[in-house]
Amino acid sequence: MEKLDKRLPIIVGVGQYKQQLDDVTSALEQYRLMEEAVRLAAGDAGCPSLLNSIDQMLVIGGMWRYPDPGRLISESIGSPQARTFLTAMGGNMPQACVSEVCELIAANQIDVAVITGGEAVYSKNKLKKLGLELSRDGSEKELDPATPYGENIPMSSEHERDSGFYMPTQIYALFESAIRFSLGETHQEHRDRIAALWEGFNKVAVSNPFAWVRSPMTAEEIKTPSPSNRMVGYPYTKSMNANSFVDYGGAIIVCSVEKAQMLGISRDRWIFPHVATDGNASYLFSQRESFHESPAMRITGQRCFELAGLSVDEVGHMDLYSCFPSCVQLIMTELGISSDRVVTTTGGLPFFGGPMNSYVIHAIASTVDAIRETGEMGYVHANGGYATKQACGIYGSTPPSKPFRRVNVQSEIDKNPLREVDENPKGQATIEAYTVMHNREGPEIALISSLMSDGRRALTTTDDEFLMAEMMKEEYIGRPVDLDVDGSIGLVA
Repeated sequence: MEKLDKRLPIIVGVGQYKQQLDDVTSALEQYRLMEEAVRLAAGDAGCPSLLNSIDQMLVIGGMWRYPDPGRLISESIGSPQARTFLTAMGGNMPQACVSEVCELIAANQIDVAVITGGEAVYSKNKLKKLGLELSRDGSEKELDPATPYGENIPMSSEHERDSGFYMPTQIYALFESAIRFSLGETHQEHRDRIAALWEGFNKVAVSNPFAWVRSPMTAEEIKTPSPSNRMVGYPYTKSMNANSFVDYGGAIIVCSVEKAQMLGISRDRWIFPHVATDGNASYLFSQRESFHESPAMRITGQRCFELAGLSVDEVGHMDLYSCFPSCVQLIMTELGISSDRVVTTTGGLPFFGGPMNSYVIHAIASTVDAIRETGEMGYVHANGGYATKQACGIYGSTPPSKPFRRVNVQSEIDKNPLREVDENPKGQATIEAYTVMHNREGPEIALISSLMSDGRRALTTTDDEFLMAEMMKEEYIGRPVDLDVDGSIGLVA
């Protein structure tokens, strides 16, 4: 019988609860979805008594107004003693929370922790169309605020917002054009390639019973605009965007080896977090040196594999954060992940669904299931902001050779240069990236990032119909432009 450090942290249960109802009048509100997922996680561990043994419950911040959803859940399931936390916003938070509780367990400060999150955007919107509201019983209870975990830091500057650059659908599409240009691809070649990448995500979703969209889509269907798949931010159709119109609850239960043995949790349920890393790029995307690469992704990812003593090819299961194709491509490029690899265990945010900040709970849960089935190692990449906040973790069915380790790599990321922004650009510049945003009628506005002759970045827009149409046919990156302080932009012949 193997002798293990009794303070090793292990994941013993995961729960995923999907509420995909035809009749949304019976829909559960958000904290109830989380509660269902927590109960499923205890069932997954084969140990209902876990529900009475929780020391900490961390709830991922979401699109609801509960001051302390963890208190509602913990009291309902029989752990009124649990200390409850509510995290800051960010897709990195689920992995960061797993890393946090692993450190606390290893330090003998807690024995059992739950990470949970949930959203009901689908039912809420459907009910609104019926003139009804989702139940808000939990919001109406008088509760003190939960202990905060993490800090909500603005992801954009006033200048970026005033210039029209502030939505993920815009910024990730902007990154996409820079990737296209860096690879020397034509528009058609590029769209074909990212559609093929997304077809691979769709195939995983089709086979995943927890996924929201399980209808097969070919690469041709993914890339081609249609009434049900309109263009959003060129070159992204709707099916290339994270789908937040979902109802999910997700939960992960982490405990010490000692507690698992005491509760009699079967060894075949145990998954060991081996290592984790955290770090962030500049909070302002406009300060990044370039848009087709990510030092933050590279450093957090590489350090995670180095700590585990593994190469990328020695990990069998991966879930790379997939809000948009550019995010996936950035991490694949930075870590040298082969383009023919399956890089999702869920089906990704557009097809599995993107329950706001809690998606990575499902990524970890699906990766845990995959590791249990095959015995192979797993890697999870979490992302928040505009390829900003990074958190990574490596998991296995066998214990690590060293105690769990988590490293913040911020000091190394900060060694990379930043770019200054010209907030009042005037004169000649060179286009470095752009996207054409669409409404339901067609092209609406082009967002253009250019580099001035002194290297500073300029953010401009145009609604010139001819120019927008041409930008989606021909490559405009690298072309010289004249910028004026009134925001106007003119191409240099």
